[in-house]
Amino acid sequence: MSALLSVKNLKVSYGGINAVKGIDLQVDQGELVALIGANGAGKSSSLKAIAGVLTPSAGEIAFFGNSTEKLPAYDLVQLGLGMVPEGRGVFKRMTILENLQMGAFLKKDVKAIQQKLEEIYSYFPRLKERSSQLAGTLSGGEQQMVAMGRAMMAEPRLLLLDEPSMGLSPIMVETIFDVIRNLSASGMTILLVEQNARLALQIANRAYVMESGLITLSGSGKELLEDSRVRTAYLGE
Repeated sequence: MSALLSVKNLKVSYGGINAVKGIDLQVDQGELVALIGANGAGKSSSLKAIAGVLTPSAGEIAFFGNSTEKLPAYDLVQLGLGMVPEGRGVFKRMTILENLQMGAFLKKDVKAIQQKLEEIYSYFPRLKERSSQLAGTLSGGEQQMVAMGRAMMAEPRLLLLDEPSMGLSPIMVETIFDVIRNLSASGMTILLVEQNARLALQIANRAYVMESGLITLSGSGKELLEDSRVRTAYLGE
């Protein structure tokens, strides 16, 4: 495998808070890598820095071997980085279809866009049934589907998922994680930030544990599921 994303000594500070205190992580082509930890550990800040939404105070981020320093978030999208933000961030006064089409705004091939749309609908049949409904009237789980579908429309080379299970019913969490599992099986490279450690580790090839702005453990998903420290701190055992 070749490194698709490489992060070295990443530090993120804002509002006088050192949220990320110098972390190293790597995501290889085709991997599903999870970043787990308690609320406030610095997971989302790390993801936002990788996506270009937050400016790191130090460190290096490389995408396909090229530094992303000084590149704005919209340039990273053009390079193939897609993000599903925490809280979904759907365009509430636009329909489901319009939200999904926004994900393909860089694409010109109308036929290819339509084919991608049908693929998204195959993952989320409910979105096709309600394509003309305003996104702001949807449930949290349905909005999560829209946010994921919108990111997938851009055909990202790396998909960043920030807390996709947050605030969802158990049935909807299962649905969303089935899709993540299927996307990974299809070859998509994914970096998943998730508070539900058990779910994340069950589907991850590799994972990092983050505490107070630092990575304290790493290993395969299976190894970390069996690690006594992880079981005690994050799996309620």
